[in-house]
Amino acid sequence: MSDPKAYTVGWICAVSTERVAAQAFLDEKHDGPEYVSPNDNNDYTLGKYGKHNVVIAGLPDGEYGIASAAGVARDMLHSFPNIRIGLMVGIGGGAPSKRHDIRLGDIVVSAPRDGMSGVFQYDFGKTIQDQRFRTTGSLNQPPMVLRTAVNGLKTQYESDGHQFGDAIEKILSEKPRLREKYKRPDQGSDRLYHRAFVHPRDSDASCMAVCHSKNLILRPKRTEDEDNPAIHYGLIASANQLMKDALIRDKLAAEMDVLCFEMEAAGLMNHFPCLVIRGICDYSDSHKNKEWQGYAAMTAAAYAKDLLCRIPPNKVEAERKIGEILSDVEYGLQQSYYFERRQPGTGQWLLDSEEYKAWLSAREQILFCPGIPGAGKTFLTSIVIDDVANRFANDAAVGIVYIYCNFWRGDEQNINALLGSLLKQLAQCQPSLPKSLSDLYKQHGEQGTRPALEDISSVLQSVAAMYSRLFFIIDAIDECQAANGCQARFLSELFNLRTRHKANIFATSRQIPGILDRFKGSITLEIRARSEDMGNYLENHFGNFPSFVRQNRQLQDKIKQALLDAADGMFLLVYIYLCSLDDKMTPKCVEEALKSLKRQGGNKSQVLDDAYGQTMERINRQKQGRKELAKRILGWMACAKRPLTALELRQALAVKAGQTKLDEDSLPVVEDMVSVCAGLVTFDKESNIIRLVHYTTQEYVEHTQRFWFPDAEAEITTVCATYLAFGAFESGPCETLYEFKERLRVHPLYDYAACNWGHHARMTSTLCQQVIDFITCRTKVRAAGQALIFHVFDDRDTSRAGLTELQLAAFFGVQEAVSFLIQNWWRLNLCGRDRWALPWRRAVVKRLLEAKDGYLGRTPLSWAAGQGHEAVVKQLLEGGANIEAKDGYLSRTPLSWAAGQGHEAAVKRLLEGGANIEAKDGYLGWTPLSWAAGQGHEAVVKQLLERGANIETGDKDGRTPLSWAAGEGHEAAVKQLLERGANIEAGDKDGRTPLSWAAERGHEAVVKQLRHV
Repeated sequence: MSDPKAYTVGWICAVSTERVAAQAFLDEKHDGPEYVSPNDNNDYTLGKYGKHNVVIAGLPDGEYGIASAAGVARDMLHSFPNIRIGLMVGIGGGAPSKRHDIRLGDIVVSAPRDGMSGVFQYDFGKTIQDQRFRTTGSLNQPPMVLRTAVNGLKTQYESDGHQFGDAIEKILSEKPRLREKYKRPDQGSDRLYHRAFVHPRDSDASCMAVCHSKNLILRPKRTEDEDNPAIHYGLIASANQLMKDALIRDKLAAEMDVLCFEMEAAGLMNHFPCLVIRGICDYSDSHKNKEWQGYAAMTAAAYAKDLLCRIPPNKVEAERKIGEILSDVEYGLQQSYYFERRQPGTGQWLLDSEEYKAWLSAREQILFCPGIPGAGKTFLTSIVIDDVANRFANDAAVGIVYIYCNFWRGDEQNINALLGSLLKQLAQCQPSLPKSLSDLYKQHGEQGTRPALEDISSVLQSVAAMYSRLFFIIDAIDECQAANGCQARFLSELFNLRTRHKANIFATSRQIPGILDRFKGSITLEIRARSEDMGNYLENHFGNFPSFVRQNRQLQDKIKQALLDAADGMFLLVYIYLCSLDDKMTPKCVEEALKSLKRQGGNKSQVLDDAYGQTMERINRQKQGRKELAKRILGWMACAKRPLTALELRQALAVKAGQTKLDEDSLPVVEDMVSVCAGLVTFDKESNIIRLVHYTTQEYVEHTQRFWFPDAEAEITTVCATYLAFGAFESGPCETLYEFKERLRVHPLYDYAACNWGHHARMTSTLCQQVIDFITCRTKVRAAGQALIFHVFDDRDTSRAGLTELQLAAFFGVQEAVSFLIQNWWRLNLCGRDRWALPWRRAVVKRLLEAKDGYLGRTPLSWAAGQGHEAVVKQLLEGGANIEAKDGYLSRTPLSWAAGQGHEAAVKRLLEGGANIEAKDGYLGWTPLSWAAGQGHEAVVKQLLERGANIETGDKDGRTPLSWAAGEGHEAAVKQLLERGANIEAGDKDGRTPLSWAAERGHEAVVKQLRHV
């Protein structure tokens, strides 16, 4: 069987004819995949084209269209995580015109034109007579490596021509069964009729039999010097309906320069950015021609193979790494998710407003849209993104980038990742990789390092200058993390882009005073859910009600009015109140429920809390089994340290204390999990995550956790510890990376349990038996330590030894576990008559306290100090831990680790215990003060200076703490050092001063500080 991780190219076909052609061109055919994602229903063919490992999948038999294609792509990406480029290869309908002599058997390749990605989605419902077509979704461009290869292949064909005929003939000779269906048909069957002539209705006869030749458009034969089949590059139109109208075909061809029509590609572009290759089998009219389908599929596959053979495999890897060094987060899926779920017509008031028009009409404008929680700001942002993309679809010189800030993604949305995402989006719209980004990749991508913030910012400015106009659209700026100055720096960078490149900025936020101040003077438009929008939403949901509501217009009007009055501008409240009517089965019950919904003014947060409280009361009134499941789900949601996939949460809910393996029959069904939570949770199929419906829901379950879910932390601790103690992990750490990744795949909850069990255990008051069972089994502890190191430190070297039992407990700061191990370790590890002897006990405990891990060579005290667990630091010192024990990697002391991470309490405890304040590490020669200053930890800098730390101590390069603080742009730390008399003229071994370092890195505020001393 084949390893899914070895495949980097995904190839999707819509019909079996296309898949047969794709498989016929394989150079090698591989065995099926060893495993696929549990919910993956695709059927795969694996093989190789040239040097590329390719996975081929088709749509389910009898299914067509955008949604089906999106489902196939989504499942493929879940099962084959290393796919980097995608191809949609098959047949389509041509749109011949005076500009484009398209014939049957020709190939159309999606190519960006006039600012469009190469594929656009349209809606037959929009094809109103005498009006231009309007696209219904903005789509991502294909990966840059594919666009570059298309250009190269185009040049090759122009010079040398293609060899499709020979390649197809070779396959048909080797596979004679295919000849009848896949050979090139007689040229006489390539018949293009005048657009006004329609194939006789209700006639299945061929055009040769029933369509008179006088209606044909006469075209000259292609000469020997012309490519036949020919290759055309341009726009492909995609919809959920087959194009069979020549009048509409020609209208779109004239207005949009469309070359081809098909039914699947729009479902892929935002989920599975790919190149679309279509062999022309008919002319998108009523004269459908199945005779050419086989040959058209072969020509498309032949082109796709030639294209892949032009791309060196390392280029595919480079495309991935460019994304990785900038940002792993993709926002296209979120844009699709929100835009597709909006109610048609919603948000038109915003697009029609004078404020929006003023923002669009001039450069360098900011439109700031504050709003109460739940007003629909995110859905309106998706509408703005789509509107701007459509308005400037024909202008490649306009750059449009967007970010959905999300409090759940704080770790992913640091300042480097946010700016990296802006840069990546702008670069992807260029025809080739900008030189400045290419240079950045050469510097970092090949070394596996990430660029500094200043480098990302500099390249972003360079790429932004390539556009004549720029739009930056940012949703929920209030959810951008404020820690470490991320939010402030992000806004500063955006405003700088606006000033230097006359960019337009659209931003939404809750009404936070600090953010309101930053946008003073901007065009401002408050977002409140409009009655007409909420009314449309309700009208579209009445169809989901029981028949007694569906058939009673008067009752519908009562529901509508009551909910609109109670919601008072909050879309979220309409949703919550609507869910509250789900279980009402008579008109009387509905009317009584409506009476309890009174319009409430004042504090909107309190209104939401009341609505959530009422929902929790409804959950409590469910039958016992449903209530327990709902409260367990919401307990996990309240306490989980990161979003959980559907399978992770299902497994968590299936675990019972004392189990040694998972009982698959105990896994709840996703639909039931959503149902019992009464509208508080939703399943996002795109990301495969079960999440709460809104960030205010998260805030509610967190601050009411002790009331509604008092035992949640203890339960989660038990579940995680039980899972980690499963018999499957008795063998200890995996020996190879492949084995380890296979362990994570087979045991989906293992990553979460290994990385978070201790965080939950730290919140409980007692040490449960399941934790004791886990931490006293060395092999299982080492296995969990391997997963922790892999996830937290991104270390792929499975040959390193893991953490010991005490190191793991110290890392998480679980005091009860630390105490248990210190007090009982000798009893667990010694046997025989001498095991009660006091010297033996002390020796064993000493060995336990001084043991170093096989990863960084750190002791339990070092781990506790570096993680900031002051109480455990105290425990370990009292137990006799060596306060000066240096690690085996950087030769840093526990105080150095605590100072470098900014943990004030741990630093204080270590200093009180007599830690050497001047101890230098063995790598950079930094003291604890240098570590604190270089990382910008102002409070620790102050603490160390007050304790008498040497302010002028130099490292191996002669740089002082002030030099490092200035070079990294840490204003507060610089201020502390200057107030204590740090020498601003102190030069390093190259003679460079703190001012020199600050100026080179572009830290203007620090430069100003130093110049005014």
